[in-house]
Amino acid sequence: MPTLYDHISSNKRKSIILILFFFIIIGLLGYAFGLYFGDVYIGVAFAVIISTIMTLISFYSGDKMILGMSHAVPADRKKYPHLVNTVEGLAIAAGIQAPKIYVIDDTAINAFATGRDPKHASVTVTTGALSRLKREELEGVIAHELSHIRNYDIRMMMFVVVLVGVIALLSDMFLRSMFYGKGRRNSKGGGIVAAVIIIIGLVLAVLSPLIAQLIKLAVSRKREFLADADGALLSRNPSGLANALRKIKNDKEPLVEAANKATAHLFIENPLRTFGGRINVLFATHPDINERIKRLEGL
Repeated sequence: MPTLYDHISSNKRKSIILILFFFIIIGLLGYAFGLYFGDVYIGVAFAVIISTIMTLISFYSGDKMILGMSHAVPADRKKYPHLVNTVEGLAIAAGIQAPKIYVIDDTAINAFATGRDPKHASVTVTTGALSRLKREELEGVIAHELSHIRNYDIRMMMFVVVLVGVIALLSDMFLRSMFYGKGRRNSKGGGIVAAVIIIIGLVLAVLSPLIAQLIKLAVSRKREFLADADGALLSRNPSGLANALRKIKNDKEPLVEAANKATAHLFIENPLRTFGGRINVLFATHPDINERIKRLEGL
């Protein structure tokens, strides 16, 4: 039977492999862009520059934008002493600096972590989680989020979001230039080569955003399994998180006012999930919650 450390090592390897696909897609888009306009090097360089600029913007201000979109406010120590004490105590156990603590005024049960590294991180919890979860269940949720911080998931997921945006931007620019621009349609290879380049470029431009989105969601699911396993190790109580997830599963109040499609993957469970029907696994931001509970109960 796989150990807790086996789960952690396996998910880290899989996540790295998925991230590499992003670089391949961006490289192919830059190559196709440059090939169409007659200079492959310029195309690849352009893709790298755009990616770098967007990554830097996200790296230094992405967490503030996410907290603002989520209507999160700083947690008052006097009003939420148990939350503050739980976060600070588990942060010490995790060997990281205590993150900033925020609260979302909503009856739904949910939480998320964000930031660029453990020294610039924050944990956000809904008031529903604070009022409806037992002590050990809340500790399990907080341990899960602190694991995201300790494992640098928060940086990686912010980076993945940026890469998805870059791929969508480059694809849109390529499609627009194909139809409205004046690229070098008459390449040295003649009309057939030019036609092949156009077809390849169109296929890449149309499919790349979809592929990028699928990879983003897959990365999110892998990191959730890792955070579950690492969080159980940190709290030393897998049943606490398992029971919290069970309550979230039965919660019929999606967090629609404080979450959106851009931030849904950050939460401990998809805040926009639908009820009464199956969600296509390929487009799910999180792994099946029943599978997560089952794995935790098996630890």
